[in-house]
Amino acid sequence: MKGLYGRAAEGNAEPKFVIQETTLPDVLGSHQVRVKVKACGLSPLDFKLIQEVGIQRDFIPVGREVAGVVLQVGPKVTFFQPEDEVVGILPLDSSCSGLCEVIDIDEYYIVQKPEKLSSLCVAGALRDGVCAYTALHTHARMAAGHTLLVMDGSSVRTVSLSLDCVVGAPFGLMCVQLACYHGVKVLTTSHSPQKQAFLEQLRPSVGIQDPLVARVIPVHNGSSDLLSMVLEETGGLGVDIVVDSGVCLHGDEEEEDKKLLPHKHDIISVLGVGGHWVTSHKNLQLDPPDCRLLHLKSASVSFLNPEVWTTSSAQQGRPQTEEAVPLYEATVAMETVQRHPKKKAVPDRAALAST
Repeated sequence: MKGLYGRAAEGNAEPKFVIQETTLPDVLGSHQVRVKVKACGLSPLDFKLIQEVGIQRDFIPVGREVAGVVLQVGPKVTFFQPEDEVVGILPLDSSCSGLCEVIDIDEYYIVQKPEKLSSLCVAGALRDGVCAYTALHTHARMAAGHTLLVMDGSSVRTVSLSLDCVVGAPFGLMCVQLACYHGVKVLTTSHSPQKQAFLEQLRPSVGIQDPLVARVIPVHNGSSDLLSMVLEETGGLGVDIVVDSGVCLHGDEEEEDKKLLPHKHDIISVLGVGGHWVTSHKNLQLDPPDCRLLHLKSASVSFLNPEVWTTSSAQQGRPQTEEAVPLYEATVAMETVQRHPKKKAVPDRAALAST
């Protein structure tokens, strides 16, 4: 069975990607599920992050957002059974490439695939959907009546691969759709005439009550004044939430794509009182004047790390559990819990019945 793997290059060289043979163990782990992959999403590898979390491998598996059909389940799996259609994200330390024909994955990393969506669509949208949810719900505490500014509303971060199809999943568009569903007024920017035309299609025709986008602000022609347009749309108040797709730190960027990024001061300026800025810029630097302006507005900044859901079990909404304790060991377990209040034991009656 073949899979795709990446290897970090030294210096500024591009990473190398190779096809390698891989095998699966004969026996599944207690909580593992064996899945036949039907579609896989490809996202950039963050080799520096992988190294920082302590993963030491020469070749890193590529393709972690997967959709497929369950072939087999481990002895303690309770959520799935064979022939279930599932979708999930492989953890950073997974040894499987999502482009393998069959993979093993922990049951807590997958969910049932929605019936109305294809495997290709789900695999392409999963990562950006989770990122959008994290940005708007976990960080910004989005609520009906808020105003949101999505920078580059058609930005693409993930591609989904099937046998003969490639689908892009726009992170910005995910933010737009999720915010609209929750009754949030959405403004967005466009980085090209093509993106402007696409985003304009999301604006309402006359008589439509619930538009996806209230206004598309072009930033590709070099003449748009982001601040004045945002203040015009918000009655001079500014927006409650800003989600960026990158930030210009110095204002003298030479690369063409970076010239279109908003300056950090512009983002802070469009925030309203109590506003929240969710940034994807991992090396953001705020100067004292920036901090002073944030303080005056009582605004806040948080960082969007796409890997949070797989590196932190707390974000997945599940506890870090060990084996269940037999009932006859409950007294000893309770003594341990009493001495260490942060621990919790769960006695298992079934274990007692089988002894």
